[in-house]
Amino acid sequence: MLEALIQGILLGGYYAVLAAGLSLMFGVVRFINLAHGDMAVLGAMIALWFVQGVGLSVSLAIAVTLPAMAALGWLMQRLIFERALRGGFLIPILTTIGLGAALQNGMFGLFGSETKSLGAHIGGLSWASWELPGGIFLGQLPVYMFLTAIVVLGTLHLVLTRTAFGRAVRATATDADAAALCGIDARRVHRGAAAIAVALAGLAGIFLALRAQVTPFAGPMLLIFAFEAVVIGGIGSLRGTLLGGIALGVAQALGGLISPQFSILAGHVVFLTVLGWRMSQVAAADRGGWRSAYAALILKHKTAGGKR
Repeated sequence: MLEALIQGILLGGYYAVLAAGLSLMFGVVRFINLAHGDMAVLGAMIALWFVQGVGLSVSLAIAVTLPAMAALGWLMQRLIFERALRGGFLIPILTTIGLGAALQNGMFGLFGSETKSLGAHIGGLSWASWELPGGIFLGQLPVYMFLTAIVVLGTLHLVLTRTAFGRAVRATATDADAAALCGIDARRVHRGAAAIAVALAGLAGIFLALRAQVTPFAGPMLLIFAFEAVVIGGIGSLRGTLLGGIALGVAQALGGLISPQFSILAGHVVFLTVLGWRMSQVAAADRGGWRSAYAALILKHKTAGGKR
């Protein structure tokens, strides 16, 4: 039980990185990128190509892949998302669905359908572990990934709270029109947020390739995990996203003790429980039909600026 709890917490760090970009995009740009999971897979595939095709080390491949993913996020916001957002609520959703399908088929054509992993390229780190008192084995790679997740999210928190760009992001997320009156270019802020979000997705994809295997069609499941972590923790809050990721990871790890098939289901049960609670809280305050359900998803968004 204790070992499963620890493994769940470590897994939660990965989910937090995966979900942070999705939360940031919704909190700032105000739309949910349904191609987020496919972008994570794309980051993994690019890193794999640099390692297997070009011959770079894993660390160097990561150092090259993340700026490339950030540039891709900036370009997509500039060329695709900004135009889609002018079309109202439905057009951005359809656009990201189409983008996800295009990414899946593009990766299938370029990299094939077989599973791929970076684990073979990091030597003994992929299986090395520490033995703790009580016969508990703690994998070194999951620990390093969790610590990296803490550093990345902590750095992002400092950027959003201590820098001029971060203040512009929070102002734009709170009221874009008022921010514009103060001289803040909302489009530039949105592009910067998209760059960070896609880079985070790429990092999450690399994490997955390091500890497991990826295929071109793994994106939709990753999107579900990211969405669940965001909703559990509260949209727009990095701290909440970390806690939501840990809650999801712990639920899956403890569910796996019952049955391997119950692992993923346990995470879904926690997500649905939290979602139902949020909906009931909003519905109790204001009976608004579907608007209550939608508001439940962004319950913490108004206070997120002070928590980032």
